[in-house]
Amino acid sequence: MFRPSRRPAVALPAWLAHALRAQRGPVVWGAVGRGALAAGPLVAGALVLGRGSAGVVAAVAAMLAGINDRPGSRRAAVKRLGVPALAGAAGMVAGTYAGEYGGAVTLTVVMALLGLLAGCVSAVGPVASAAGTQVLVACAVGAGMPLPEPGWARGLVFLGGAGWLLVLRLVLPSPGAFAGDYRFDGERSAIAGVYDAVADLLEAVGGPRATARRAALTAALDHAQDALAGPRLRRYAGSGAERRLHAQYAAALPLAEAATALAWAAEPVSARAAEAPRRLAAAVRRATHTGPLPAPSRSAPALRALDDALLRAAEAFDRGDGDAPHRRRRTARQLVRVAFGTAGREYGTRVALSFGAAVAVAQVFHHVHWYWLPATAVFLVKPDLGPLASRVLCRAAGTVLGALLFAGLAAVLPQPAGLVAVVTVSGALIPVATRHFAAQTAVVTVLVLALVMLGGEPQASASRIAETLLACAIVLIVGHLPMPGERGGGVRARLAAAGGAAHAYLTHVLTGSADRPARWVLRREAYRALAEARTAIAVASAELPALARHTEGADRVAALLERFVDTVTACAVHLDDTGRLTPLHVHRLDRLLGDLETADGLGVLDGLCGQRGRLRAAALPLAG
Repeated sequence: MFRPSRRPAVALPAWLAHALRAQRGPVVWGAVGRGALAAGPLVAGALVLGRGSAGVVAAVAAMLAGINDRPGSRRAAVKRLGVPALAGAAGMVAGTYAGEYGGAVTLTVVMALLGLLAGCVSAVGPVASAAGTQVLVACAVGAGMPLPEPGWARGLVFLGGAGWLLVLRLVLPSPGAFAGDYRFDGERSAIAGVYDAVADLLEAVGGPRATARRAALTAALDHAQDALAGPRLRRYAGSGAERRLHAQYAAALPLAEAATALAWAAEPVSARAAEAPRRLAAAVRRATHTGPLPAPSRSAPALRALDDALLRAAEAFDRGDGDAPHRRRRTARQLVRVAFGTAGREYGTRVALSFGAAVAVAQVFHHVHWYWLPATAVFLVKPDLGPLASRVLCRAAGTVLGALLFAGLAAVLPQPAGLVAVVTVSGALIPVATRHFAAQTAVVTVLVLALVMLGGEPQASASRIAETLLACAIVLIVGHLPMPGERGGGVRARLAAAGGAAHAYLTHVLTGSADRPARWVLRREAYRALAEARTAIAVASAELPALARHTEGADRVAALLERFVDTVTACAVHLDDTGRLTPLHVHRLDRLLGDLETADGLGVLDGLCGQRGRLRAAALPLAG
């Protein structure tokens, strides 16, 4: 009997697989509600007052703020939504006056220079990236959208639209937020997620999922760290709840360290070890006391560290007072160095070329919606939205789908009430659609086309499709142009930062310092820098081959760095318990440094690998 042979599955190209992949996770219903209460009511109120054009500007600002309305705490939302809103308002004012007083050539040069600056600043971090995007989009809209309001008034209206969504974020409670002070529901959820991630890692110790669980713990700690960032409330009533949250976060750091050391040893632990972190997570969510915590055995240094960390956590939860070690703030000089370093210059150049070329081409056609072309190019050139080919494909598909959907809706819905309803529903869908760039593009396209008609202009679905396809072509060409210097600057810069953070962490551990909070800060910075490098590498590896080849081997370097930092963590825990290192610890450190030196084809870890001899000399006296 013959059986049909099984053909091997054909693997999709990385760029296409990325385009078809969507993010997973629960729906943030609070953000959905805020989206429904933002753009739609703003434009409806403006129409009632006879100021439809102002309502359109406010709704655009609310839409852009809605894209940045991600899960997290209220305090973090102040910076995450407020800083881009201020940048967008400034861009609206600048674009308006540049469009009024500058000719086509002047406008192109000014916007290209602004694109260069905004692109460089975007390399600083996610908030800076959002601010750079909004300043360019608002500048294009201000220069091209025919509005009766003067530039300064447009800026105020833009700020008011984004500010309205921020007010909703600060005032409205999230679902399930009343277990404690509802102002801190985002912080409680994030900190509880850390304890759950510790329990998940303990359950996976010695198994094949331990590495993935350790990465999930890093992500949970990053999220909690961000949730606790932002304005402090210590001077006001309710500061006790805030101090309790900081104490609970601080108590999670030694637990995470001990769990990582256990995962490094790869010796399975009893199920009892994960019960206590689960109870701590429940206590954070319910804002209650922990009750009795089951103690793990104390048969190994990492288990003794875990037990000690649980005791400290129980005390911190009962006392409810303490301060968490936070990420060290970068100085202005360091921010400037990042912005105008290799990654910032490379990205800034591509933004300037894409934005400037889009403005120049749009000036040639100069139809009523010419500003759509540069505004679309700004989104397409952003690497944090995925690989270039994936972005272009998703943008084109989403625009076509959204434009066709709106054309059908505009033909049957009453005006203006039907269009206001479309804006309201689209605003509510944005937080859900951010899981996939094509879906987000489709929703934003419907919303923008509805706003255009509410502003008194004719239906423009065909024009929107044409402008988007032209912007896709411009960004694809610019993205593959040869640039001076080495390509892959973003990946190189993040790997170099991760190597520097790992070096600082190892140096602190080998000095035998008793300053554990400082050690936890250095450990957090090392793992956070690694996570950022991993994200950049994942995007770069899914580019088309012509671009992906510039960062080949980066994933191996990142994997070795992660194992190196895991080993340093195990060394720190062992030194705390015994005051000495085992020959295994020293051998692992030395071998990993050698592997890193061999694998570092990008030449970004000289600061770490070049210290191999000195670090070996510091580690050997500690070996038992």
